[in-house]
Amino acid sequence: MKYFFHKLSVVFLLFIVVGCKKNETQTPVKSITAKESIEFASGLSIIKNEGYSIVNVVNPWPNAKGKFTYILEEKDSQIPDSLKKYPSIKVPLESVVVTSTTNIPFLEMLEVENKLVGFPHTDYISSEKTRALIDKGSVKNVGQNEKLNIEQLIELSPDLIVTFGVDNNNPMLDNLKKSGLKVLIQGDWMEQSPLGKAEWIKLYGALFGKEEKAKELFDKIVESYNQAKKLVTDKPATSKVLYGSMYEDVWYVAKGNSWVAQFMKDAKSNYLWADLQGTGSEGLSFEKVLDKAKTANVWIASGSFKSLDELQKANPHYSEFDAFKNKTVYNFEGKMGATGGTVYYELAPSRPDLVLKDYIKIFHPDLLAGYEFTFASKLN
Repeated sequence: MKYFFHKLSVVFLLFIVVGCKKNETQTPVKSITAKESIEFASGLSIIKNEGYSIVNVVNPWPNAKGKFTYILEEKDSQIPDSLKKYPSIKVPLESVVVTSTTNIPFLEMLEVENKLVGFPHTDYISSEKTRALIDKGSVKNVGQNEKLNIEQLIELSPDLIVTFGVDNNNPMLDNLKKSGLKVLIQGDWMEQSPLGKAEWIKLYGALFGKEEKAKELFDKIVESYNQAKKLVTDKPATSKVLYGSMYEDVWYVAKGNSWVAQFMKDAKSNYLWADLQGTGSEGLSFEKVLDKAKTANVWIASGSFKSLDELQKANPHYSEFDAFKNKTVYNFEGKMGATGGTVYYELAPSRPDLVLKDYIKIFHPDLLAGYEFTFASKLN
C-alpha cells in the first residue's frame, strides 16, 4: 500500500487548502427542497437545491479536522445569504484541470473529456481517448510532481482546478487563489468502500450539469458489482491469499478494513491479514510474512512485475513461497499505457465491478466462463 501511495504522490499534484478554517467549521443550511444524492461515499455529500448544489468534502486526508464546502451555482440562480461565505463555482464547467489520473475515467464516462485543458505530468495518463487529446495539444502539461506551472494555469484560466491533498502544508494553493483561480479539494482516494470510491463520479456529474447521467452510470456499476458478489455467495473461501511485495526493506500488507481487503472479502477468499484492524497498510519484515504466508496458494503481488523471473530478480527469497513455486502469482499493476501510465491506478477506482470480477476469476476460476482479466495478469 505504501508503494501504491508513493505512486500516487508522483502522479498527483498535491494541493492543500490554507486559511479556510471558517469553511471547515460552519454547517450549511439545507433548504426545504434539498436532496442528498450520495449513498456509499463517506467523504462526499451533494445536496441538490433549486438552482444550486451544496458540496461537502469530508475527511479529505488522514486526520483531517474539518471539511470543505463549495456552492455549485447554476446560471441566474439565487444563493441564500447564509451560503455566500463558501466558495462558489459556476456550473456547468466549460474547462477544467484535474491532477489525479483517477479523475480521467469520470470525465470520459460523462463524455466531457474535451473540457479537460490541463494535467500535471501528462505521461501518467494511460487512456487512449485522453492521450489523443494530449497529442493534439488540447490538454497541456501543467507541471510534474509538486512543481506546478502557475503562469501556464493563469494563461489557461480553467473554470476549476480539481486537486488532492495529504495535509495542510502547501503554500502553492495560496498563490493560485491570489491569481483568481478556483480550486476544489476532493478526497476520493480516502474512501475504503469500492463503491464509495466510484460514487465520486457524481461530483463530476454535478460540476458538468450531468447529474442524471452520473447516477445512471453509477447505478449500473453498483448492479454489476452486486451481481458479481452473488456469484460467490455460496462459495467457500478456499484461496489462502498473500498480498504485496517488498518495498525497500519492508513488506506492506493491506489492513483488513482497506479498499484492497474489501475486494478480497467480497470475492470470497481467505486473506491472511483480514483480521488486521485499520485501513491503509502495515509494514512487516520479510521473515514475518514468510512465516505466515509460506503456504498461501495465491499471491497478489504489488508492483509492475510482468514475469516470475522478474519477480525473483527483485528478491531471490520470493521463491520460498509456495505460490511462487506453484506459479499462482498475479499482478494488477503490470498493464501500462503508451507513455508509462498504470491502467490499474487510473481506471480501477471508477470501475470496482471489473476489479472484483478479476479477483473472483483468480479465486474461483470455474466462474465467469470466458471472462478475460481487465487489470490482473498471471505471472509466468
